[in-house]
Amino acid sequence: MKGYHGRFLRVDLNEMTTQDMPLSEEDAKKFIGGATLAAKLIYDHVEKGMDPLGPESPLVFATGPFTGTSLPMVSRYAVAGISPLTGYWGEATSGGTFPFRLKGSGYDGIFITGKAKSPVYLLIDKGEAKILDAKHLWGKDSYKTQTAIKEEYGEKGLSVACIGSSGEKKVKQAGIMNDEGRAAGRCGLGALMGSKKLKAVAVAGNKRPDQADSKRVNELAKEGIATINGNFISVAFKEYGTLMYMDMGMTLGDVPAKYFQKNVFPAQKVSGQALRSNYEVENYACRGCPIGCGRIVKNFSKKIDTVDGPEYETVAAFGPLCMNTDYDSIIEANHLCNLHGIDTISTGVSIAYAMYLYEKRVLTKRKAGMEIKWGDGKTIVKLVKMIIGQKGIGKILSKGTLAMAREFGRDDGEAAQVKGLEMPMHDGRAFHGEAVSYATGPRGACHLKGDYYNIDLGSFVLEYDVLPSNRLSHEGKAVNAAKYQSFKDLFDAFTLCKFAALSVTQICQMLNAITGWDVTPEELLKTGDRSINIKRAISNKLGVTRKDDKLPKICLEVLNEGSTDGVLLDMEFMLKEYYEHRKWDWETGKPLKEKLIELGLDQAAKDLYH
Repeated sequence: MKGYHGRFLRVDLNEMTTQDMPLSEEDAKKFIGGATLAAKLIYDHVEKGMDPLGPESPLVFATGPFTGTSLPMVSRYAVAGISPLTGYWGEATSGGTFPFRLKGSGYDGIFITGKAKSPVYLLIDKGEAKILDAKHLWGKDSYKTQTAIKEEYGEKGLSVACIGSSGEKKVKQAGIMNDEGRAAGRCGLGALMGSKKLKAVAVAGNKRPDQADSKRVNELAKEGIATINGNFISVAFKEYGTLMYMDMGMTLGDVPAKYFQKNVFPAQKVSGQALRSNYEVENYACRGCPIGCGRIVKNFSKKIDTVDGPEYETVAAFGPLCMNTDYDSIIEANHLCNLHGIDTISTGVSIAYAMYLYEKRVLTKRKAGMEIKWGDGKTIVKLVKMIIGQKGIGKILSKGTLAMAREFGRDDGEAAQVKGLEMPMHDGRAFHGEAVSYATGPRGACHLKGDYYNIDLGSFVLEYDVLPSNRLSHEGKAVNAAKYQSFKDLFDAFTLCKFAALSVTQICQMLNAITGWDVTPEELLKTGDRSINIKRAISNKLGVTRKDDKLPKICLEVLNEGSTDGVLLDMEFMLKEYYEHRKWDWETGKPLKEKLIELGLDQAAKDLYH
């Protein structure tokens, strides 16, 4: 098999054993790798009512056929499992050097079950795996953990993915950190790692699978770099990172403010230009990336020398969503989240909801133990610390907005989430194709599982006839959103950065040159459909129905300002069109039996229609 090592490492922490788990070419071809292959591996372990934090709940780290090659922007890995935050399918991805090292270790990924009796970490070097004691690492933050393991092992080529204190405490918003401040942040998978007493995964090695046509792969790599460098968005990313979008996004009404009640705010105070003008900023690039969209703030304060980030989503969440323009507090909040391994999006949205509830006098000074007013940067930092420390009101906020709404007796529609996962910092009222992607996304509210705003801003996918149209119209949006969602879901299977401006044809050529397959654009889209549907089937087994495919009321209310003034989302129209295209049952929310069989998901068809 070309492009793959043909094996996962299976780790049983109950028995403290490791063994090889073969990967067949049939499964590789059907599910590619990354999060999609992880879904296939996890599927048979999913049972209705299962505890996401139970020992039997699997945790999977996975690379794809692109990882470790000369192709640009492929140093990504996926981590997947049942989300402790939502109770449904969960996945997150991250970049850096760790993905290259994981593939270089001689495995395509790691499948972990069980729970250690005391803290451990997993070490894989040159194809050999060891489970080592981590009691001395438990309690250390994510940066100190990475440094300690590297010093302990003395391997220069070692890379580490780990949890901080939030994962140890099983905080439902906890993420997994690697390469200092890179984060697999969403869905609370750091809590799943913590529940297994697994502090870290350390990997080293430079084993590379054979390629079907390595000369062609290198040619395609050069062509891919030229394509990416020639894309105008890549130029903006190089200069300002993802924060280049803040000003434009506000103009388009796409940046939520005041807990999704506003979209006009002083964007110039929290823009990429403001960050570069007021701080010592350096670029960061994941391995093999010609863009370098990551930011590093140097000499931030007397106490904090270097901060990884912040990026757009983080700045928007701790900034305008909380009506905060104090950049110092945004940067410090981001650093605390990196240090202790916690998702900045869910954390920022939960804090903004607390501010909303405080304004409504639902959350009082007596209940909160403090004032929680809009725009108070110091309070934001304090609340982040309380969430991380599981103290006072922070313990409630750490459970997410849906749990908060129920705790305070509020309508669930006031919680800014889909299926329990907090809304990202793009507003569906500004891009209707994005709204339907949020409602139906495989892990809940996600701006990356079909970043449709990019299409209506001028991008396109010619092979699938997905073209820009009126961003504020619902006509014909759902079918294109579904196709684009299937295509972009595979980026986390290859694995390939979502910012890689490559065509479907280029991606097929790359996949075929590596593997020796003959995948066409049409077959690739079907694989994307299979990816969406197996993840959907997992969540269906865990209780998801059609009623869960919706945006919260707080994100549907008609605004009276900005470029989306008076815009009303017709979600039912788009959802019916989406369901019809997907061949999902309108009554139950399940993929139709014949659709599952058509995609080769026969076991899911039996399980959902037994």
